[in-house]
Amino acid sequence: MPAATPPLPPLPPIPPLRLLIVVPPLAGHLLPARALALAWAARGHRVAWVGPESALRPLLGPDAVVHPTGARVFREQAVGGAAAVRSLWEGFVVPHTRFTLSAVRRAVEQWRPDVVLADQHSPAGALAAHGAGVPWASFAPSSLEIGDPLDGDLLDDDLPDGDGRGDRGGDGDGDGGSGDSGGGGLAAWRDGVLRGLWERAGLPAAEYTDPRFSPGLVLAASSAALLGLDAATVPDTYALVGPLLAERPEPPFPWERLDPARRRVLVTMGTLSAEVAGGFLGRAATALAGLPDVQAVVAAPGDVPLPPGAIGCARVPVLELLERGAVDAVLCHGGMNTVGESLVHGRPLLLAPIRHDQPVTAGRLAALGAAVRVDFATAGPERLRAALRAVLDDPAFRSAAQLLGRQLRAGGGAVAAAERLERFARAPHRHRPATWSRPLSGSPVGA
Repeated sequence: MPAATPPLPPLPPIPPLRLLIVVPPLAGHLLPARALALAWAARGHRVAWVGPESALRPLLGPDAVVHPTGARVFREQAVGGAAAVRSLWEGFVVPHTRFTLSAVRRAVEQWRPDVVLADQHSPAGALAAHGAGVPWASFAPSSLEIGDPLDGDLLDDDLPDGDGRGDRGGDGDGDGGSGDSGGGGLAAWRDGVLRGLWERAGLPAAEYTDPRFSPGLVLAASSAALLGLDAATVPDTYALVGPLLAERPEPPFPWERLDPARRRVLVTMGTLSAEVAGGFLGRAATALAGLPDVQAVVAAPGDVPLPPGAIGCARVPVLELLERGAVDAVLCHGGMNTVGESLVHGRPLLLAPIRHDQPVTAGRLAALGAAVRVDFATAGPERLRAALRAVLDDPAFRSAAQLLGRQLRAGGGAVAAAERLERFARAPHRHRPATWSRPLSGSPVGA
């Protein structure tokens, strides 16, 4: 009788991967990145962050690994049109990159990640990773860069207004004379800015790669339809995973004050828009006062006027309100977090875009029939009241929102993003030594 074959020795355990996340210290970027980080950790991997402790720690908790950058105040950004895009880059992205690059390089050296996730508006992550020869993936939580609406001249005054069926409604959305008449020129200007950051970081010109777009993986918290892309031609290196959602700390809310006899509208203009949204919120309150069958839930400072019977809080639990089915429609600025969360719960929107990617998102949602778009600066109470009636009374808006929601959920969200990032990190990558020749600020490289 032949001898029994000895059992094979057990395979060694696969070591966990180390991820370094570099995102702006802004809620619209941090929240989806946090959801991805939680899914990444659930797969047994490790994660660290780069950013200011004051912004990251309250959201990430005391146990998160945070490589600090310090904090600074950046210039106020313009409202609307090409001026807002220019001021985003000149007033935030470029100075934030210069301010943080040394700290990001130091984090790469100390944490020794297997992969870096670099937000499209935090080029320091891509610059530091490329310089250190570390694989990096791009993170696109907004629609301003992916799909490149600037190359298509998709600026404020080119987007459809009204109910998404061709009605421009007389609510022009001009850029207020920004001095930049075309998106193509703006895109070329931005390309020059990016090349300047690459050169200033001391990276070889011959290796230039747009730091917004990793050649290996771009994770986008959206869908082809919402980005204006043809799904059949999306590159294999793009992963359109839809909104990245996770349980998160929510503020207290007076749930008992919700009126079951009335339909409800959530009104929120975003954390970065509080300083410019007061006049609009006043007009919205007047519009809602003329809708006695509608209760408003308003996220706004205490000095903002409220319609009768409204619930007003400085912060509201947006995701929980949607998950509970506590609102029937959402009035917002068109930020991708609020838009994505609303759509995956099948809620139509009334959008008053202010700046950055918001006009692009609003125009696409109006064209897709899931939203009404109005002019943030000029829409009066009558226009707002009619638009609210449309999204509440016409079932076509909810049907379109539900369809988009199904498409977004099909992307797989945070779990799919973590799986795709894991595959990318484990794939063979050609080792490349550090290539930066001089630091951004004049301090020693890696300091």
